[in-house]
Amino acid sequence: MIDALPGRRLALAATLLCAAVAASGETSERRTTLDDQRGVAVTIYNENLALIKDRREVPLAEGGQRLAFRGVSAQMRAETALLRNLGQPGALSVREQNFNYDLLTPQTLLEKYVGRKVRVAYRHPTTGAETYEDARVLSAANGVVLKIGDRIETGMPGRIIYDQVPDNLRDQPTLVLDLESARGGRQELELSYLSGGLSWQADYVAELNADETQLDLQGWVTLNNRSGTRYRNALLQLVAGDVNQVTQQMQRAMPRGAVMAMADAEQAMSQESLFEYHLYTLGRPTTLQDNQTKQVALLSAAAVPVSKEYLLSGQSHYYRGQAGDLGRKLKVGVFMEFANTEAHKLGKPLPKGVVRVYKRDQKQRAQFIGEDRIDHTPKGEDVRLRLGNAFDITADKRQTDYRKRAASGEYSHAAETAYSIELRNAKEVPVTVTVREPIPGDWRMIESSHEHEKVAAHMAEWQVKVPAEGEAELNYRVLVRY
Repeated sequence: MIDALPGRRLALAATLLCAAVAASGETSERRTTLDDQRGVAVTIYNENLALIKDRREVPLAEGGQRLAFRGVSAQMRAETALLRNLGQPGALSVREQNFNYDLLTPQTLLEKYVGRKVRVAYRHPTTGAETYEDARVLSAANGVVLKIGDRIETGMPGRIIYDQVPDNLRDQPTLVLDLESARGGRQELELSYLSGGLSWQADYVAELNADETQLDLQGWVTLNNRSGTRYRNALLQLVAGDVNQVTQQMQRAMPRGAVMAMADAEQAMSQESLFEYHLYTLGRPTTLQDNQTKQVALLSAAAVPVSKEYLLSGQSHYYRGQAGDLGRKLKVGVFMEFANTEAHKLGKPLPKGVVRVYKRDQKQRAQFIGEDRIDHTPKGEDVRLRLGNAFDITADKRQTDYRKRAASGEYSHAAETAYSIELRNAKEVPVTVTVREPIPGDWRMIESSHEHEKVAAHMAEWQVKVPAEGEAELNYRVLVRY
């Protein structure tokens, strides 16, 4: 089959491209490549969005001309592109621009020739002599269909020869601008645009100390470049915050593999407020290769005080009727919490991301003990992490009594219900378990074996101390009206 020879046709397509460029002399189109680049700034937002500012020194003629700006992002949002003359503002005007992201491949070249004439070359299997025939491409879907003379051919041996590379096929993403320049000579131009294919997220590594009262926190920025081009020695800035975007039909990201690059951690990023967001700036240039994942140091803090909580959470449904046994060996969640304040050796805006927590075992080997995702957290706020469920702490819960009561006033239902929660601790040290029960409607605690706190309109909370290798039982009775 003709299209089953990708290697030969790819080489042929590349040869034809070079020949076409050389033959045309580019008299009607000036080109600028990454070799002309004098600087690039990349500002990346959280939601697959980046602002690119590409500065180049480009020779222009006076008057009207076409400029092919090569090496731009394959996921450029063309409607956001803006070309400026930095040296002489106003000396340049753009009349039309076209973003060509349909890239040259053997398949796209064949598709562009549907309905057009090509030549087919055959090689004799014994003599090696080549013969040629003129043909017309009828279809390029799932193979190739050719009309040669008065016959239709598919799956035939040989290769297709094209006259030229179509103007709307490029070997790399290109923005072609039809512009008017007030003067000739080398000029400093800046092309700015928004693009998909670039994203970042914060990743944090926390290590607990032996008695779980402090942690060391290291923050990293993880950058992903899937935009289809590289950004060499770029000024890198990141915006943390929820920036509103009008829904766009973004260009599809090209499926590729991933390369991980770890940046030098000598200098963390500086940060400043920008509108209602936070802007982070890397203090040195960095290169973002296409199809690369890179990590850059964001922040670090040592000996941050942290508290640990065991939490047993209930449900509201069993307060509305008879339930009986509500569960055995219920899991008790484990949470770590710390304050993002200067007094607690932190006090920095924390972009949203994943916090992974480690602790060293008896042989001083760091072991992973859980992770959780945090939202954007300004300084002064608390960070709360759910790390998993406790192995040695379990609970049994049951309803011990249910009695309907006469409803009155605005209420149509009323019930008095009682519960027993048995907590067991297999650890060699005592623990305190927070029991949190969401109670619906208008409720009043009638009696309780432990002191409770009404922490919210529909929430009761107890702090229950459980002895080492022992048990504790919480019993309470509540009147619920709704």
